[in-house]
Amino acid sequence: MSFSFQHLRKSLVLLVSLLTVSCEKEVNIDLNSGTPRLVVEGQIEQNGYPFVVLTKSIGYFSKIDLSTLENAFVHDALVEVSDGNTTVRLKEYSLDTGVGGANKFFIYTVDTADPVAINFRGRLESSYTLTVQVEGKTYDAVTKIPNVRPVDSMWFRKPDGDLKVETAVLMFVRFKDPDTPGNYLRYFTRRNNELFLPGINSVYDDKIVNGTTIDSLNLAAGYNRTREPNFDSLGFFFRGDTVTLRWCAIDKAVYNFYRTFEYATGTVGNPFASPVSVETNIRGGALGIWAGYGTSYTSAIILK
Repeated sequence: MSFSFQHLRKSLVLLVSLLTVSCEKEVNIDLNSGTPRLVVEGQIEQNGYPFVVLTKSIGYFSKIDLSTLENAFVHDALVEVSDGNTTVRLKEYSLDTGVGGANKFFIYTVDTADPVAINFRGRLESSYTLTVQVEGKTYDAVTKIPNVRPVDSMWFRKPDGDLKVETAVLMFVRFKDPDTPGNYLRYFTRRNNELFLPGINSVYDDKIVNGTTIDSLNLAAGYNRTREPNFDSLGFFFRGDTVTLRWCAIDKAVYNFYRTFEYATGTVGNPFASPVSVETNIRGGALGIWAGYGTSYTSAIILK
């Protein structure tokens, strides 16, 4: 994905229309001439190993298929993660996508043959530096795994009004925000044995609610952003589901990335939306995010 090309296209839609009617000068805009940029997608959570995906940005009007996506992966990079005392080099692995038997997904994570790396796991209240060296350039980022306060309770109820899906329910949580300001959260949900997926708006800060108890916070079901949403069921869970909430404490930089990213992706194609730059914590000119997660998990079966 290329953040810059998507934002450029949205902001140019109205501009091109105005130029067309206000002057006779021919305007040629080449949206395919940008230089691809490195995209970093990495994370580490407490008790978990670091992992990083490296790709090159793809032009907005480029043909997107499995071959294009596979060719976007960046190989043979020097990727290291440090906690200030120990530095481990991540190894590149290929994973079979299960689609067509030929396409691969590539990821950098700990080398299982390295006794130091195999014991390198995330710890709460620790900071981690990511360094990527590739094609003669160096990129780096720092993230922290904050301490997480779990939700107090989680429940489900049928929403008001008529529904096209009779078994649909909404999820709510009760949560007490810590009394120290500057807390940030991101959440994911999982239905049964599916993947954890972020909510439509998955991040929160405590600027207004610092130190208070939120008695009934509605959390929409996570959804797969790579697929066209079904608006009849978007945001709902269903009776009989086993639901797991992944509730994560994050630092401010991670919050700012996902806040701006979700706004940008949510307004794609809307010429009247305010343009926004996706904020990254990667230094050196790359796009993306290096994210630390302090996580807790809460599960329940929806009985009625």
